[in-house]
Amino acid sequence: MIDIEEEAARIAGQGGSAPRLARDPVNLPMINNWLEAIGDEHPGYTEVAPPAMVQVWTMAGLRGQRSADDPLGQMMAILDEAGYTSVVATNSDQTYHRYLKVGEHLSVTTSLEDVTGPKRTGLGEGWFVTTRSTWYVGDEPVAEMRFRVLKYTPASKPEPQPGPRQAQAIRPAVNRDTEYFWEGCRQGELRIQRCGGCGLLRHPPGPMCPECGATKPKYLVSAGCGVVYSYVVHHHPQVPGRRTPFVVALVELDEGVRVLGELAGEPAIGLPVEVVFTEVDDELTMPSWRPRADR
Repeated sequence: MIDIEEEAARIAGQGGSAPRLARDPVNLPMINNWLEAIGDEHPGYTEVAPPAMVQVWTMAGLRGQRSADDPLGQMMAILDEAGYTSVVATNSDQTYHRYLKVGEHLSVTTSLEDVTGPKRTGLGEGWFVTTRSTWYVGDEPVAEMRFRVLKYTPASKPEPQPGPRQAQAIRPAVNRDTEYFWEGCRQGELRIQRCGGCGLLRHPPGPMCPECGATKPKYLVSAGCGVVYSYVVHHHPQVPGRRTPFVVALVELDEGVRVLGELAGEPAIGLPVEVVFTEVDDELTMPSWRPRADR
């Protein structure tokens, strides 16, 4: 039987891992990408990096592997062997000693600070593992991070009990701009909004024509034929009233507008399709797509 506390003391006693050099120096293109992703529009990051980027520079990438002396990796392996096979990050805090300058090359070392457990949590019984990473430029420490994860055995799930019937399908929002569309579906018609002023076709519908500003739209009844312009195969999360996986296709109609709907069968870009109407209940009928019979 594994003595987790003894193994933790052994790993902590090894001290920090060997310095791991960042793949690239601090550079402006990565800074710009990070700022755009975060939504930070501060104009000052042209010669220095945002402090919160410190971990970015030493990330190992998609194919990166932990080094043999990495204490977190060693501790995770021990807890896996002891049956604590699930993990969730719980918290971290970072300390920045100064701004990092463009062109500086970082390295990082990591040590095991603490392993506490076993603790009972809502997720299951587990151990809290805390590591401390220190980033350097040369011999100068420039930032630190304390990082904590919970390594746990998932709590057993209770036996399923008889419950209510399957959740109802998510219903669309129907308002005065869209009611004509859903009424058309109930009648087996795929109705597309047409501007009463300039005749522009538009979907999804709206209260005002984006072309001429007219506010009294009409509609035409589409022939219901088109081709798959794009699609996604939905696996997760689960959708009330639906069984995954299912395909949602964006279909470009022969009339020129694009309409979303579930697609039956094998999807493919350019696949000719036709609309079908599925009655969900007395009040809701949904349009969907199937491969066209005459293709």
